[in-house]
Amino acid sequence: MQTQRKKILITGAAGFIGFHLTNKLLNENFSIVGLDNINEYYDTKLKYDRLKELGISLEENYSGNDLIKSNSLPDFSFIKMDLSDMDNLLKLFSEENFDYVVHLAAQAGVRYSIEAPEVYIQSNIIGFFNILECSKKFNIEHLIYASSSSVYGNNEKTPFSESDNVDFPVSMYAATKKSNELMAHTYSHIHKLPTTGLRFFTVYGPWGRPDMAAYLFTNAIINEIPIKVFNEGNLYRDFTYIDDIIDGITKIISSGSHQSGYALYNIGNNNPVSLIDFISAIEKHTGKTAKKEFAPMQPGDVYKTYADIDALSNAVGYKPTTDIDTGIKKYIQWFTKYYKN
Repeated sequence: MQTQRKKILITGAAGFIGFHLTNKLLNENFSIVGLDNINEYYDTKLKYDRLKELGISLEENYSGNDLIKSNSLPDFSFIKMDLSDMDNLLKLFSEENFDYVVHLAAQAGVRYSIEAPEVYIQSNIIGFFNILECSKKFNIEHLIYASSSSVYGNNEKTPFSESDNVDFPVSMYAATKKSNELMAHTYSHIHKLPTTGLRFFTVYGPWGRPDMAAYLFTNAIINEIPIKVFNEGNLYRDFTYIDDIIDGITKIISSGSHQSGYALYNIGNNNPVSLIDFISAIEKHTGKTAKKEFAPMQPGDVYKTYADIDALSNAVGYKPTTDIDTGIKKYIQWFTKYYKN
């Protein structure tokens, strides 16, 4: 006798991580409803193209708030909705009877949060509060949500551990993510809502965002545009390939580890790479040499990110396997095909 598929709401489904997670879970015997407001923080064509890969073609006059069935994936539906729209969000939860929620929707970007902090409050605070309320009201079995390594700020102790003090964020984006963790803890404590927060560390790979380092450097190097290399290239990031991230989230969903109520994990590569080495990998796989313009540190930037992943490894067996050379090679292959370089 075939067991009934668990139904998962994935917010931010037209985004980078949400798209890959949807693809993976549909092959893992889950039924998925994807939600996204398709905002214009970056070129929406990439978001629409991700959705097309999932069998969702939106008409130009589509205004949102109605479920659209995938034309190629029978267990996937999509709804365009803003998380600040509590009335329609409640209606969606009521009608769809979700088992789990994976909340990846957020206003992304550290630097943009300095210019437009109000956008981050609306999306990352109010939107997350609405998800918490709906999850509580409709007895969601497990809410998994995206936090960020940016909560560590200028933490000088490495690797970053979940037990480190993160009370000193250096951007509004980081402040909203830290707030999410506190809000989730409150709902887990008071309402017994099982929540798991994931502090993502510099995710990259095919279908990645065009405001991230992988795209910015690859595009510039291929087109022979000078690139700004901040802090003389003396910056380190725990670059984590998308497949490793998705494997970790899938393990969390399938493990039943949420029975403890509240959990918070780093999810990274546990192997920081210098900006110079990252650029060198792109040069190798594009066959071109970067035109580098060295520049000082930017406001809101941190010197080094480095994930201690012991907690997640012990909880669900998380183990990233993709080194930077392999990951960049796969990214360049996708990039040149998608952007037809």
